[in-house]
Amino acid sequence: MKRDVEIIELPNGNELVIAVDNSGSIGMKSKDDIQVPYDVVSYYNFRVAWMECVSAGATPISIILHNFSGDNAWPSLIQGVERGVKEVKQENIKITGSTESNFVLERSAVGLVVIGEREQAPVSQEVFLDEPDSFKVSVIGNPLVGDELLQNEDAIAPLEVFQDLADLKRVLLLPVGSKGILYELNQIFNGQPLDVDSCLDLEKSSGPATCFIIVYDKRLEHKIKSKCGKWLHDINLKFR
Repeated sequence: MKRDVEIIELPNGNELVIAVDNSGSIGMKSKDDIQVPYDVVSYYNFRVAWMECVSAGATPISIILHNFSGDNAWPSLIQGVERGVKEVKQENIKITGSTESNFVLERSAVGLVVIGEREQAPVSQEVFLDEPDSFKVSVIGNPLVGDELLQNEDAIAPLEVFQDLADLKRVLLLPVGSKGILYELNQIFNGQPLDVDSCLDLEKSSGPATCFIIVYDKRLEHKIKSKCGKWLHDINLKFR
């Protein structure tokens, strides 16, 4: 299954997993298209990159923040990243970065990189996908974008729930990005023809990973539902 991460082999036999997220014209500058505090901007940058890295089977070891929004934005940007780190209970992880202070941009721009490490060629969590009757598919959270994030915070999948699920065996996670749920399902099942039914809009953008897909062993259904509660939306999926 294709993922939005870069994999680099290390001499010790492990692999670096590098995930990144960017945002532009979102912030507190007068010409920004969306006016949002910088701690909110960096929090959602962090969510996307963290979820991509962890869902690829890596343990994050470093966070790098790229700030093109000016020196005054830096404290708030760090605050947003620290909020995310606290939610996943990884307060000791290193956060570094840089601010472009020589030139002033008219619009805000932020980039965030999460670097993780995993064993080389780990045992695939995807083996059980060859047994269609053995797994279920759900979406945790709702696809939201832009101003919807601030208006529907209760519908956003909590990071701590994602982190808890990532520790389970026979579970596959994939954050949903700007191309929507259906696109990510096609990534998971390698473009196999699918009939998909859900109460959610399957093609709507979930740009800042406000929701994620979970494919899990049916025997885990009670545990998954107890952990996810109101954020869980079942997906009815059939192969053609």
